[in-house]
Amino acid sequence: MKQEPLSLSKRSFLKSLGVGAIASTLATPRPSKAAFSYKPLPEKLLVAGIRESNDPEDELHFMSATKLASLIRSKQLSSTEAVQLFVDRIHKVNPYINAVVTPCFERAFDEAKKADELLAKGQSLGPLHGVPMTIKDSIDTEGVVSTGGTQGRSHFVPEKDATTVARLRGAGAILLGKTNTPEFTLGGVSGLNTTSNILFGMSRNPYNTKFSTYGSSGGAGAIVAAGGSGFDIGSDFGGSIRSPSHANGVAGLKPTTGRVPRTGHIVDYGGMFDSYQQLGPMCRKVEDIITLMPIISGPDHLDAIIHDVPMTDPSTVDISKLRVAYYLQQGAGGMRATSEVRDVVLKAARAMENAGCPVSEDTPPRILEAIDIRSELRNADGNAWQERLTKRYGTIVPGPSRRFDYPLVPMPRVTELLELQDEIKSEILTFMEDYDILLCPVRGFPVSEIGDPLDTRSHPGGSFTAIYNVTGYPAGVIRGGTDSNGVPIGFQVVGRPWADGVVMAAMSYLESQLGGYIKPNL
Repeated sequence: MKQEPLSLSKRSFLKSLGVGAIASTLATPRPSKAAFSYKPLPEKLLVAGIRESNDPEDELHFMSATKLASLIRSKQLSSTEAVQLFVDRIHKVNPYINAVVTPCFERAFDEAKKADELLAKGQSLGPLHGVPMTIKDSIDTEGVVSTGGTQGRSHFVPEKDATTVARLRGAGAILLGKTNTPEFTLGGVSGLNTTSNILFGMSRNPYNTKFSTYGSSGGAGAIVAAGGSGFDIGSDFGGSIRSPSHANGVAGLKPTTGRVPRTGHIVDYGGMFDSYQQLGPMCRKVEDIITLMPIISGPDHLDAIIHDVPMTDPSTVDISKLRVAYYLQQGAGGMRATSEVRDVVLKAARAMENAGCPVSEDTPPRILEAIDIRSELRNADGNAWQERLTKRYGTIVPGPSRRFDYPLVPMPRVTELLELQDEIKSEILTFMEDYDILLCPVRGFPVSEIGDPLDTRSHPGGSFTAIYNVTGYPAGVIRGGTDSNGVPIGFQVVGRPWADGVVMAAMSYLESQLGGYIKPNL
């Protein structure tokens, strides 16, 4: 089979990354196969911890990581070939979307070679043996620059992996590089309304590069959607897995608070906002979320709120018995979803009804009040907590949207806000007694252009994500449609606390009915 060289030079790749790219980590281009064919698996792989893929996709860049792993295990595809395929793809798409900001291709090829040697001896590292992945740049990766989008960490090389990364690599996954994030994951360059920072610039949507990836896991969502990675791990403080999953048409899950350790994330654990931040998978197919969640979940004996709570196997969930509610507005005064978004949520509700589920329109109580409380708490100390982050990491020049002069909220008001927040959480928990699954928008409007010329951020109640950071509930997103600009529209699938398996089961069913991920023309 004829071999072709990589089409992009090292210089042009670095140019695509923007200011501050780390040149030393980029591998020398290697020849790649123009195509690769394989036969379907002859039988199920009955291996502990390994799931059989149901993905019908045959194109290697766009199939699920679960299916890719099965091809590698059955030696129909080597890990080295898989790494080369994704490296080639990154070289092709990254100049357009600026998603991968720090590559580590040379190390990836070395690890792939070792993975192939082990497999030749009949040894496997685990269910992700040889599968290429990327990781959000806010998550520590041993030996690979991890900036978190902030100037003070522009050359920071962690000595060890974050807990999630260590678990994924221990299961056999191979890191290709880091994906773009706003500084500290907490807001990018003011006005752009897409994942951006002063080190690497802004990321663009692979379906229409005039449009936003949203954030803060925008680089992760964009490269997974573009077929440049098997999967990524994002973080979610107020919607940062779910909004980019919506914008980039991929499947993402914010797990239950207390399920996945945050150890090694730039904003990790502890403090007044401890319950807000979660790490979770971003994938093309829901089956990959089901594969990845058992790997990354469970205590690491460092993150103090992580509990060893059993997770329901999604395959055991009877979809027809789930009680479902949907809503299109977060209460009086909140924005009602636009027609394109509304149609997607209603389509999902009808699909659940067709499965035999009782479905009703119903809205959890006091959502907008809870979001106002969260906003007031976030700036209550004048933003001193974020100023401490800049000092902790030696950032002299913080991002242009970073402020440390918000009015201080008196302590009596802070304690009152915390009490009100708990009161609302209790009321929503009571509301959930009647439902197993909630369906709702991610945003009340289609994905905005970069720069947000329609000023979508000004709509009260326009974002539907942050309430589930407040409550800590598991909340997933899958693609349900496409807007008039050719950009995906996702919707949320929300469950009760610790019912991550039920959420994944509902996501899997809805993906089968609505189509889910569609590869971009990039």
